[in-house]
Amino acid sequence: MDLDQTARCLAELGNVARLRLFALLVRAGDPGLTITELRQALDMPASTLAHHLRGMVEVGLVTQERQGREVRCRPDFRLIDAAWGHFRAECCQGVPAPAPAATPPGCDNPA
Repeated sequence: MDLDQTARCLAELGNVARLRLFALLVRAGDPGLTITELRQALDMPASTLAHHLRGMVEVGLVTQERQGREVRCRPDFRLIDAAWGHFRAECCQGVPAPAPAATPPGCDNPA
């Protein structure tokens, strides 16, 4: 996963209501929860829930599957692993040294 995709995923989670929603889906695991179950568990109006889910679905954090009259939501664990994998891959690699400052033309005394 590239840094832009990681940033979009993390930005979608940058809200308390969306974090609560996503945490609930993660706890539910692979079976996920229906929109009705989410709404009841979070005591959230349907329009508010739809608003929060829409962004998470657009970036791929949550998948939705219609099952008859219900829509089941599931977290995409592969995407979550890829987003955090970006940071794990960078872990303990060291910090690159800053590039030396360029000396302005005609300056004999570098600062």
